[in-house]
Amino acid sequence: MPQVIFVAAGVAHEGEIPEDGNLVVRAGIRKFPWPHLKYKCGMGKCGTCAARVLAGGEALGEPSWKERERLGERLAQGWRLMCQVWPKGPLTITQDQDSAGPPARTGTE
Repeated sequence: MPQVIFVAAGVAHEGEIPEDGNLVVRAGIRKFPWPHLKYKCGMGKCGTCAARVLAGGEALGEPSWKERERLGERLAQGWRLMCQVWPKGPLTITQDQDSAGPPARTGTE
């Protein structure tokens, strides 16, 4: 089971998720990383679940077309949509605004 570290306001929250588990789904059923992870639609449309990957990005695979559309250049800064990834290994993420700012929409809602 992959170890996930979620850094929020300078505090690291650690937990495990099932292999190929999705963090937004886990938060939705009140499992780790709930209540720390911000999310809404769970479909890659709103961008609320965007998080900056601090370590373990190789455990996420290639960005989906939804991530490329929604995050644009922020992908290169380490941002990913947590509703679109299923970690296969250890992962450290943050949604703190000072880590690079919120993602901007690159199209219409």
